[in-house]
Amino acid sequence: MSYRLERGDRVVVTGAAGFIGSAVTRALLSRGVDVVALVEPGAATSNLDGLQVERREVDVTIERHLNGVFDGARFCFHLAAKFGFWPKDPSSFYAINVNGSRNVISAATEAGLERIVYTSTVATLGLWRTKAGQPSNEDDVADLSHLYGNYKQTKYVAEHEVLRLAAQGAPVVLVLPTMPHGPFDHRPTPSGKVVLDYLNGQIPGYVETAMNVAHVDDLAQGHLLALEQGAQGRSYICGGDNISMAQLLRMLSNATGLPPAERRFPSAFAMLAGHASQFIEGNLLRREPRVPLEAAQMATTTMTFDDSRARSELGYHSRPAALALYESARWFVEHGYVNPDRVGALHWNPPPA
Repeated sequence: MSYRLERGDRVVVTGAAGFIGSAVTRALLSRGVDVVALVEPGAATSNLDGLQVERREVDVTIERHLNGVFDGARFCFHLAAKFGFWPKDPSSFYAINVNGSRNVISAATEAGLERIVYTSTVATLGLWRTKAGQPSNEDDVADLSHLYGNYKQTKYVAEHEVLRLAAQGAPVVLVLPTMPHGPFDHRPTPSGKVVLDYLNGQIPGYVETAMNVAHVDDLAQGHLLALEQGAQGRSYICGGDNISMAQLLRMLSNATGLPPAERRFPSAFAMLAGHASQFIEGNLLRREPRVPLEAAQMATTTMTFDDSRARSELGYHSRPAALALYESARWFVEHGYVNPDRVGALHWNPPPA
């Protein structure tokens, strides 16, 4: 059976105004399909400005809101999710990430859609190999001790529920993105905040860790490849380059001409800052901590990944991490996120594509 996208296909995208969701939407529009962009009621939708899509406000946690959404559609990309490190309402993570995913996958299956691409996360994978200096892959069983925080825990449960529906016949393929960078990160996301904090001179140094950095538009193309080439119920990591935090900051310095953040802090320092910020700002002042404990835990965990399955089975490819970081930095500067005094000190040096 062919799952190739054809001009005029009706395709539903949940979380269409989000960072990766809007990149998927733009990639679909470039293929000439008709996109039904589902957005959370009251959410910012600037990433959809100027795009010819059918916008619909839908709360995926309420089943009846999905009535009629999939009429006439061939495919669905489910990217709607709650991501963050300090929730005022922790139950919202479960409602959106778990119940919302079950609602979307069930409704799309009942409507007879041919294929559903579900966006999971590499955070659901085990990191056993990284302890031996090897990147993790799709076959690594989760280390429960690393499933700290509402986001990781609920995405892990959600993936289990999606796979259970797939075992019952839901035509699901799973994409597991790594750390996205690039334009249109309006929130910004936690990964984008690293770039923004560097641009604003708010990163005095780093702890020794590593991550996989990918351009958001490459991740979007990975979603389309998973739709067309992926196997039923199979998971695909879509990523980019595995780099250390020191390398990431050096790439940003090379791209912007700003001074590098070269001071290395012990991991215990980050964890101490996370605990202190969580207690004082989070528990006592009831505001989002400057250094959320979950972010500190993530910052001290090596998260490198092997995306060779997507490359060999889907034909996935990615551009260099340095280019993704450069385009992220340019977008933040051009859209007024960076302090004027820092903007005046910039000397752009685009890396090779």
